[in-house]
Amino acid sequence: MENKEELLKTVKERAMGWLTADYDEATRAEVKQMLEAEDPTPLIEAFYRDLEFGTGGLRGIMGAGTNRMNIYTVGAATQGLANYLKEAFPDMPQISVAVGHDVRNNSRKFAEIVANIFSANGIKVYLFDSFRPTPELSFAIRHFGCQSGVNITASHNPKEYNGYKAYWADGAQIIAPHDVNIIDHVNRIKNVGEIKFKGNPELIQIVGPDVDKAFLDAIKELSLSPDVIARHADLKIVYTPIHGTGVKLVPESLKNYGFTNIIHVPEQDIPDGNFPTVDSPNPENASAMAMAVAKAKEVDADLVVASDPDADRIGCVVRDTDGQYVLVNGNQICLILLNYLMTRNAELGRLTGKEYIVKTIVTTETIKSVADANNIRMYDCYTGFKWIASVIRDLEGTARYLGGGEESYGFLAETFARDKDSVSAISLMAECLAWAKDKGMSFMEMLQDIYVKYGFSHETGVSVVRPGKTGAEEIQAMMKNFRANPPKQLAGSPVVIVKDYADLNMTDLRTGKVTKMDFPTTSNVLQYFTEDGSKISVRPSGTEPKIKFYMEVHGKMATAADYHAADEAAKAKIELLKKDLGI
Repeated sequence: MENKEELLKTVKERAMGWLTADYDEATRAEVKQMLEAEDPTPLIEAFYRDLEFGTGGLRGIMGAGTNRMNIYTVGAATQGLANYLKEAFPDMPQISVAVGHDVRNNSRKFAEIVANIFSANGIKVYLFDSFRPTPELSFAIRHFGCQSGVNITASHNPKEYNGYKAYWADGAQIIAPHDVNIIDHVNRIKNVGEIKFKGNPELIQIVGPDVDKAFLDAIKELSLSPDVIARHADLKIVYTPIHGTGVKLVPESLKNYGFTNIIHVPEQDIPDGNFPTVDSPNPENASAMAMAVAKAKEVDADLVVASDPDADRIGCVVRDTDGQYVLVNGNQICLILLNYLMTRNAELGRLTGKEYIVKTIVTTETIKSVADANNIRMYDCYTGFKWIASVIRDLEGTARYLGGGEESYGFLAETFARDKDSVSAISLMAECLAWAKDKGMSFMEMLQDIYVKYGFSHETGVSVVRPGKTGAEEIQAMMKNFRANPPKQLAGSPVVIVKDYADLNMTDLRTGKVTKMDFPTTSNVLQYFTEDGSKISVRPSGTEPKIKFYMEVHGKMATAADYHAADEAAKAKIELLKKDLGI
């Protein structure tokens, strides 16, 4: 009880500091209301800590308070970033940044405040005239030769959230050493008076249609099969932006590619930060795709595609061999798109031996089988597109990037943007279906053809939620136990390789040999590989109170007719894995 009283006392003291004239009237009124409320919970939640500026920026619930997304936490982040930019580029006559935002409540307001603060610090700002997809912000940084950029978005989080993503000069989200340096500068901002809110309009340039055109033109250049599209231009493609930014560019990009039959979900074309037609605006979830699937059934569509609110992730629904509409998972999206890009480049005689692809360590290993068969180098990296972008940066000028992706529904087919991009991914997915049709295959038959050629795989993710302080301790204990007592076998097959990214050691349990893995930094991830080809990855979430398990099992398919049997056998093996892992 005493601890709670101490916490409440500290929280009230912090909140009282927000009642001064440094804060605007609306903020003071909101804080006053929380201070006077009978239930102290909202006050505690808003002020018990500072909203942390992490390696990806900020993300949190909107409202007044130190632990909330508001003009002051956004302001401190921007002032800190501005201070670091001036330190990092001391001899540059004019530092510049690009600023974008999504459709969320307050996103435009926050973006304008960001622009004002940068300009007040003598930094030129290219501010988009309204909401745009996240990948276009990445593109704009490179297009204008900026040193940094900021996008106001909380991706597919619930409507109460907003966020702040910081980018570097290459158009990628920040990594070392800039991430820790920026965090240090943000943490140095101790009071509101240090934030320069009064902007310099002369340093703010509003941009929009010209950047859209340049971005869409670049995406069009990725097309590998214009003749095929011409033969299948009338494919019925249902698209939904789920109330988000994709409505700006995705339909236009599909038309650019040559598709003429794009069917909308009118209710979801309306940009709305409340996302009124879905429980969660996440195209990974079948419920978020329900209205688009209903439209597909109505019009007998060939393909259903979606983008999340900031249009960096892609959702995809296709017909199975029984004619039912089924959700394509993130591993399959990545596998299909990379297979298309590799196979089509081979067909066109464009492979020189210097091509490469990238996937994250938790994404399906079947991709490596396709790459090996095509003599294309594959790089593994950590989860998150900043790591894919890092590989692209390291190999720039020496090798050709064909594409990269991750199991969490993100894909990047280009180097002119350096963050996952649903605009290009959706355009290429439609092209991929046209290519399959030209070969007499449906989407599902194309996927089954990949499995017959390269081996069947089935992937399942499980998140074990453990909330609160005790939950965090339990997750830590689980990771400690997995390290101290690695499983000897999983689903009846011996574990033969253990990879621990916390110390970058790969241990071959058959020989005892330990080798160092080549990764830019360490990460709290464990992986087990079994004799029969299964891969199990374990990692605590960096943003939520959960521990994540990624399970991948393999099988053989002699013909497409074996698909259902292989899938059922894989599901049974997944259940055995869960049992052995205690989840």
